[in-house]
Formats: sequence, structure tokens, C-alpha cells
Amino acid sequence: MTVPAIQATTPILTSPVPIFLTVLLIILFTPILLNKLKIPYVIGLIVVGVIVGPYGVNLLARDMSFEVFGQVGILYLMFLAGIEIDMYHLKKNIGKGFVFGLFTFAVPMVLGSVASHLLLGVDILTSVLMASMFAAHTLIAYPIVSRFGLTRSSPVVIAIAGTIFTVLGSLIVLAAVVGVFRQGEFRIGGTLRLLGSLAVYCLAIIYVYPRITRWFFKRWNDNILQFIYVLSMMFLAAQLAMLAGIEGVFGAFFSGLVLNRYIPGRSPLMGRIEFVGNAIFIPYFLIGVGMMINIGVVTRGWNTLYVAGVMSAVAMASKWVAAWLTELTYRMRSIDRSIMYQLSNAHTAVALAVVTIGYGMGLFDEVILNGTVIMILVTCTVSSLGTSRAAQKLKVLTLDDELSAEEGKWQKKENVLIPIANPLTAGELVDLALLMKGRREGRVYALHVRNDNSASSRAIGRNSLDVAEQVASSVDVRITPLERYDLNFVTGVVNTIEERDIDRVIIGLHRRTTIIDSFFGDKLIKLLRATNKMVVISRCFIPVNTLARIVVAVPDKAQYETGFAAWVCSLGSLASQLGCRLIFCCYDETRKAIATVLARGRFGVRSEYRTMQQWDDFILLANKILDDDLFVVVNARRASVSHTGELDTLPEFLQKYFAQNNLIVIYPEQFGDEPEIMTMADTLSTDIVVEPSPLWLRLRAFYRSVHQFWRRFAGAGKHTRKIDL
Repeated sequence: MTVPAIQATTPILTSPVPIFLTVLLIILFTPILLNKLKIPYVIGLIVVGVIVGPYGVNLLARDMSFEVFGQVGILYLMFLAGIEIDMYHLKKNIGKGFVFGLFTFAVPMVLGSVASHLLLGVDILTSVLMASMFAAHTLIAYPIVSRFGLTRSSPVVIAIAGTIFTVLGSLIVLAAVVGVFRQGEFRIGGTLRLLGSLAVYCLAIIYVYPRITRWFFKRWNDNILQFIYVLSMMFLAAQLAMLAGIEGVFGAFFSGLVLNRYIPGRSPLMGRIEFVGNAIFIPYFLIGVGMMINIGVVTRGWNTLYVAGVMSAVAMASKWVAAWLTELTYRMRSIDRSIMYQLSNAHTAVALAVVTIGYGMGLFDEVILNGTVIMILVTCTVSSLGTSRAAQKLKVLTLDDELSAEEGKWQKKENVLIPIANPLTAGELVDLALLMKGRREGRVYALHVRNDNSASSRAIGRNSLDVAEQVASSVDVRITPLERYDLNFVTGVVNTIEERDIDRVIIGLHRRTTIIDSFFGDKLIKLLRATNKMVVISRCFIPVNTLARIVVAVPDKAQYETGFAAWVCSLGSLASQLGCRLIFCCYDETRKAIATVLARGRFGVRSEYRTMQQWDDFILLANKILDDDLFVVVNARRASVSHTGELDTLPEFLQKYFAQNNLIVIYPEQFGDEPEIMTMADTLSTDIVVEPSPLWLRLRAFYRSVHQFWRRFAGAGKHTRKIDL
């Protein structure tokens, strides 16, 4: 995208260090000062760009640095819009987004063409090209709704979806006008070639990007390498889009949509992406936009003011009509119309591209060029101020909805404990804990228990807790590190649960060191006996953000457990953050309860259900669970409502059939019976006593294995179809 040439005068600052220092000071102090005046920082950066730019005091020149950072900024802005959008809500509102995109493209095209021809006296071809400027818009106010946490709200999603449709429509019109101007007639071949290039481009990105991303994230788990990879893929998509004859902003946005599910909202990678964009690239772009605006054009006669007034009025009025028609079509609220209108009201990137091309071909004169600059200033100002006011009102309504959703006991304040023994697995456990916790209130504790005071033990504990703190701080979550000296691991965890009022324990599955070692290990078994709190046991071979599906096996009568709603909400939060499907294999009675909890929690996840006939039917899923799936088994403690004798053989089944799968075993919170009291002898021998499974349990497990084999290969199609994934 090129911009109109700026007068060549020597700026006050020419050295790189003072220039960059000035830009950083502008980015630092503009929001601080404007927050007191209740002015959105977006418009503040644009105004400051006008003041310090070539048409102001000429402190800075719009040199190559602003060209580069400005182009990067607009691509980054569209990339963030794609990567932050919730795919569930996008699919839910894609029809509304298409209709809004149709309205916000067609109405400005019709009104703009007529008004330009009648009020400005230009010919038909020029009026159509001007109308394409009015139709296309830039999400320059998107950082405002992002700061308010409204990126998942329906009107914002509709506005973002509509933006892509209208940008593509404007580019097609631009290509058609250029073809008519150069060839003297309209030829459908050029438009068809552009549409064909668009289709091939989208299919290639959809097919290639997910596979490369999943492979890269599995192979390299370094946050810096992943950040550089994501940026490289964004710019590659933008460059490929430009080679295909499409605007680069579409490529950046589309790459964000494709990479969306691999970058959870509460992940260190997402924190780095948002930080770099909001701190450097997007402010640079906004300052650069202001530096292109020449306030002095208003003194060049009434003709310039008249043209600018007509262009601004037509652009804003047509966008309001489009939002109003969408509101009437779907019976939306007035606040939804305001959000859609204000987000689609700013004209920057495509408008500059169109006016530059039109000016170079001689279709636009200098008056229209200056009028476009004024229109950009007016629409960006109105859009920023209007979006800020509308976002405040929408945020209040959203908070009311969230409070009404939190009336259930599953949304209560939760304290999470993460026992950590190894710095290599600390980051994965913290990631999982934060994703399952979601945005519910409560504190997060990282615990390292040691039973000796050696220097190596202290160093391992400190290193493990440091890793946990770093992972949590990268997503702006405060984690409390706890280093505890106690008799053994189980005693330390149980005492911490009681002292810190812990509601949930998330712990990694141990590694078997001997043949006689059990699947869960002696420590976990004793921990389950010693506490009734919810315990989540995790073992993942791949990064959590590369999971494709979450398959959950739920026992009969699980809905009657005290912690039923808590674990359902935890899985809902996990699936919502990862953007993947939740597949529940459960009984009919349990299915209704799960659906109720997910609906009341408003997680916005794709949930599916498969009917089970018997609890051990989940063994038939062994060949259905893929390497990219997460298999979750909901277990139960003895004497709980949902516990049956079949659950006693669960460890053997998991070891035999799911040894290579990503696995989570959940023991829901249970009230009613006191935990088993551990004697001093039990406490001291926790780490050295191994309790083998009784002989009758092993015989029953062998019998069930043979029985399942016979059912599977000798005509047990009924059950297989019930839980087919």
C-alpha cells in the first residue's frame, strides 16, 4: 500500500536515536494524559502524529521507518483481530457477519456513487471508485474494544466478519475500475481471475498452515521461537495475498483465523503477541496515519471543505444505514448497532490505497486527494470516540450477564494448588491449570515439597518454582510459590490444602520406575485417600495448544457428585481456550446434566455426546483416540455415589489401552465421608511401600480384557456404534 507523497522538508530530528526516543515518549505519555481527559488513546496518537509530523511542527519526518512500521502495524492490527476472535462465536455469527458485510458494502457503494455523481459532479467511473473508498473501512478502533475485553461479543464478531467481506468487495471494484480505465471496457475475466486466486489462496492457507504449525509447536516448545514463527507466518500470508492480487490486510487477518486455535487466549505466546503489537507496531501505525494528515488543506478554499464535507457525510451516513439495516434484520439491540457502526466507520488503509491509485491514473484531482485526507481524520476521530462510549455501555451489560451466569455454585471462587517436583514439567502443569481455571476468581499456588535440606534439593525446588512463576507472569497471572519442608510429599500437599483452603489439585502423572510400580503410583493413591478435594492427574506428550479434540469418559451417576459442576466447568474452560471440540461419552441421564452446566456457564464450546451402555465401553475408544486428542477419564473415590467395582481396574485398563495417549484423570470433589486417616507409620513409609493390586482384581481385569476382545471382534457392533467418534 502506497500513500500520497509528503512535502520534502528537513525535520528537526534526523538521528535514529532521538527519533525512536521521541516516538517512545509519545507512546508512553499520550495514554497517560488522555486518560484524564477521557479521550481514547487511539485518536490521541493520531492527533499527536498530526502535530509532530511534516504538516505540523515538522519534528519528525514520515521516513522509511514509519513506512515500514506503519505497514507492519496495520497488518498486526488485522492479525490480532483474527487471532483474538472466538471461533465458536464466529461460526455462530458468520451469517450475520455476511449480511452486515453485504449491507456495509452495498449501501456505501450505491449512496456513494449517486452522491459523488450528483453532488461532486464527477463521471460514473470516478464516482464508483470513490464509492469503493466509502465501502471499505479499517478496524482502527479495535484496540479499544480489545482493552474492554469485548472481542468475543456478538456485535464485535459481526463487525470483524463484515470487514473482510467489504474489503474484498472494495478490492474487486478497484480491480474492475482499473481494468475499465486501461482497456476501455469491463471484462469479466479479470474479476474471475481475482476470485479464483482468492479461492486458491484460502484453500492453500487452510490446508498448509495448520499442519506446519502443529508440527512446529510439537518439535519446538521455546516461546521465543514460537513467537518468531507466528510473525513469520503472518507476513508470509500477507505477502502471498499481495502476490495473488489481494490486499495484504486480508492475508494477515486470514492467517490469524487459521492460527487462532493454536494460540490460546491465556497463554504465554498470546501475551507476547499482544504486548509487542500494542506496545510498538500499532501505535507506530496510528502515529504514521496522523503524520499523513494535512490540516492546512482546509485553508485552500471552500471547494476543498465542500468536497471533504460531502465525502465524510456520505461515508459515515452510509455506514450507519448499513448497521441500522442489520439491526432491523436480526432485531438486535441499539448498543449492538452502535458498536458495529463505530467499528466500521473509520477509513484508512484501503481508502489510502484507492485514492493513491485513482490520483496516479488521473481519475482524482488534488481536491479529492485533500478531501480524502480530511475524511480519514474525521472518520477516525468519530469512530474512536464513538467506539469508546459504546464499548463502555456494552461492557456494563456484559458484566451484568456474567454476574447472572456466576450465580451457580460452579462459578465460585476457586483456589488451585499445583504440586511441582521437576522444572521440566512445571511449565506444562501451570499452562494446564490456568487454562482449566479460566477467568474464575481465586489464587493459584505452586508447591514444591522436600524432605531433606541438601543443596541439590533446594536448587531443584527453587528452579521449579521459578519456572512456574515465569509461565504465570507471561499471561498476567500472579502465582504464589510455596517451598515446604515436610515428612513426605503427601503430607506436605495435604497440609497445604488445609492451610490455603485449596479447592483443586492439579498434578502430573508419575513415571513408572519398576515393573511392580502401579499406574498412578503410591503417592497419588495415598493423596486420593487423604483428601476429598478435586484432583486432576495429567500426562500430555504434546503441547496443550496442539490438541485437536477432548474426549471425556463419564461414569454413571456422575451428576450426583458434589464436584460434578466443577470438573465440567474446568473442561469447558479448557475447550473454550483451545477452541477444540468436547466429546462426552456418557449415559443418557448424565448427558442432560452436563449440557445444563455448559449452557449455564456460557463457555461457547462445541460439545458432542456419545451414549455408553457400560462403563468399560470406553475401552473401545482405544483405536478412536488420536495422537492429537486428549482423553479425559472421570473417576470416583470409593464410597462415592458414582463409584462401582469396575473403577478399581481403571489403572490397568489405562496402562494397557491408553499408554501412548494424552491423558487426564479427574477425581471430583467429594463430601460425606472423611478421608482415610493416615497413621504415623503410613506417613513415614509413604515413599517406600508399594501396594500391589489384589489377585482377584488382576483376574477380573484379565477376564474383562478377554471379554472385550470377544465383543469387539465377534459381533459387538452395537456398542461400537454408540461411541463411534
